[in-house]
Amino acid sequence: MHTLRRAFLAQAGLGLGALALGELERARAGDGAIPPLASSPALAPPALDLPRPHHPPRVRRVIFLYMSGGPSQFETFDYKPKLAELDGQPMPESVTQGQPIAQLQGQALKILGPQFAFRPRGESGQLIADILPFTARHADEIAVIRSLHTDQINHDPAHTVMNTGSSISGRPSLGAWVTYGLGSEASDLPGFVVLTSEGGRNPQPISSRQWAAGFLPGRHQGLQFQQQGEAVHYVGNPPGVSRGLQGRTISTLQELDRARLERTGDPELATRIAQYELAFRMQASVPELLDLGQEPDHVWDLYGLDPQAPQQPSFASNCLLARRLAERGVRFIQLYHRGWDHHGDLKKYMHTTCGLTDQATHALLTDLRQRGLYDDTLIVWGGEFGRTPMFQGKGQEPGRDHHMRAFSMWLAGGAIRGGTSHGSSDELGYHVAEDPVHVRDLHATLLHLLGLNHRRLSHRVQGLDFRLTGVEPAHVVHQVLA
Repeated sequence: MHTLRRAFLAQAGLGLGALALGELERARAGDGAIPPLASSPALAPPALDLPRPHHPPRVRRVIFLYMSGGPSQFETFDYKPKLAELDGQPMPESVTQGQPIAQLQGQALKILGPQFAFRPRGESGQLIADILPFTARHADEIAVIRSLHTDQINHDPAHTVMNTGSSISGRPSLGAWVTYGLGSEASDLPGFVVLTSEGGRNPQPISSRQWAAGFLPGRHQGLQFQQQGEAVHYVGNPPGVSRGLQGRTISTLQELDRARLERTGDPELATRIAQYELAFRMQASVPELLDLGQEPDHVWDLYGLDPQAPQQPSFASNCLLARRLAERGVRFIQLYHRGWDHHGDLKKYMHTTCGLTDQATHALLTDLRQRGLYDDTLIVWGGEFGRTPMFQGKGQEPGRDHHMRAFSMWLAGGAIRGGTSHGSSDELGYHVAEDPVHVRDLHATLLHLLGLNHRRLSHRVQGLDFRLTGVEPAHVVHQVLA
């Protein structure tokens, strides 16, 4: 058996080598022109044959503006006058006793009042801090959830809960579940794309497993666009390899893979076939996507970008790319901005992070509406957890520690009841006081808007049916839906 296997691999290798050599010889023949790429169903854009949703969807795509590090709710969307009144006084022990605390464990706990003024915005009177003047313009469009809570108090496991629904590493990410359930409307781009930027205090790295496919087929994992060099590794052809030669080589590899797939039924072979085809089409689509020079001057102005300056990766340029990805049918777009871990110098770094993200967020919402994409897009803003109502810092301006018991996020889009708030924390902002929303409930709500029932979206692994929302109860937050 081993001899037969070695013989097969050797023959297959020689066959591919001979094939490639023959293509190169033909390329060198005559004037060096490569014959036209033969018609190949494998390399043509596929006809969309998407899975059916469980019920009529309200939105077609999600853009998740992920404020990595944990933005402070007390300086953005959850005004607590009691904190201002008690600023500098000891935190009541009855509030914190027995509670998990990150870096303030064993220290004297003192209350820190809001560092920025809040005021009512829009016709709804939504309370938003002055540090977010651009987001405040959308007060009547966003629904703020002020009663979120999570299971983990440190960054990496809290990211894992927010992105996969579990603190256990290796589970499929939210975007992977979405494309698994719905497929993608983009024929020449992945269904799940990740963009990153940084700026602020302590921009910690984000593990790529936060957008991985886990035990789902590999084609559902998120593709990160790189900040330096080529946006997508290995998509471009090496020197001397033309698009025609690449296309014929891939077409032949596909024939071999399909023959093996018929014999083995291995789902990862199907993934390999699909990814080869997609990568070939991306060679043309990605450069066009990234060419922001196609955008008119008023769009550059809207996002606060300078068309004359060399473009460095930024949250603003990523927001513009997010709109372009949405136009092209990408199903799940996730923008991480790293820099919200404000243990110290809170005011200084809030100015930094909000300065880098506030106008761009406004621009994205405005641009989506102007292009007719707003009504069928769900926009999510928030991080992995919030910040404590207690002061943190020695020998520096005050900051806030990690907080998992109550924090804020907002949703926007045509399916969202704008100008509303849901849930509340207690008067000191430590615990949820009304209408708790776990991360599982947030996930159930996102899936519901996309037409997916979180109880029915499952994948069997080793005899068990796994779901994004797990086995504990999860509920759709209907109160924030239009």
